[in-house]
Amino acid sequence: MMILASALVFAAAYLVNMFFITVLYHRGLAHGSVVLHPRARAWVVRYGSWVTGIDPKAWACMHRLHHEHSDTGLDPHSPVNLGVFGVMLGQLKSYERILAGLSRGNKKLNAVVSDLDFPISWVNRKKVWLLPYAIHLFVAVLLAVAFHSPILGAAYFLGMMSHPVQGFMVNAFAHRYGYRNHESADQSTNNTLVAWLAMGEGYQNNHHAHPESAKFSERWFEVDAGYGLCVAASKIGMVRFPKPGQRLPREECGFASVTTGPASASSTANARASFR
Repeated sequence: MMILASALVFAAAYLVNMFFITVLYHRGLAHGSVVLHPRARAWVVRYGSWVTGIDPKAWACMHRLHHEHSDTGLDPHSPVNLGVFGVMLGQLKSYERILAGLSRGNKKLNAVVSDLDFPISWVNRKKVWLLPYAIHLFVAVLLAVAFHSPILGAAYFLGMMSHPVQGFMVNAFAHRYGYRNHESADQSTNNTLVAWLAMGEGYQNNHHAHPESAKFSERWFEVDAGYGLCVAASKIGMVRFPKPGQRLPREECGFASVTTGPASASSTANARASFR
């Protein structure tokens, strides 16, 4: 019985983490393929780091750099440069460098996310980035003690703090092993197993071909559970799908159908106004 309960707790925690990463961070903040309701956006900016342990602005910046320089020497986390298993440590080091650069006001990095009009999270500004992990660990210990089950506590912690493994699977395996629907200069592939485990994120070849699309699946047998989460979130008004020409990220970051410069702020304001 406790094994089943632990599996359900892990699945629920993993779902929460994946919802933040694939819907709110990735398809929302990084690409603008879904537009966050102003309240949802403010909530993610304030609490995203506490939930996932990952700073939303730094994550979006690193992901945009990945698209701009995919599988070249400037890619923050490519198996071409780091090897498949070197991606795990490489992505952590890149994230730390980008986070430090944003906090120091690095002009080039801040230009990449100039449309994201919020600072890096409080935990990173105060250099207490381990605090969210400590809090989740504390909750895990409470669960383990309350239900006399270390497995239950571990299930909660591993589910909530699962993004480093998710990111590794996507960045390493979906840029090395799989099939391709589109010819491209990068090494992106569609890795079915990774897509199943990471809610559609494994369809990297599709995503790199159409980064402006909220839906990563294209062929009949491809299943993008993350897009299903987008649809569900749109039903409750948390996000909406943007109108044509209303993309938010910057064109020079390698994204299609976007607006740059002063018009970017206008697009953001229009997107917010549309929820009212």
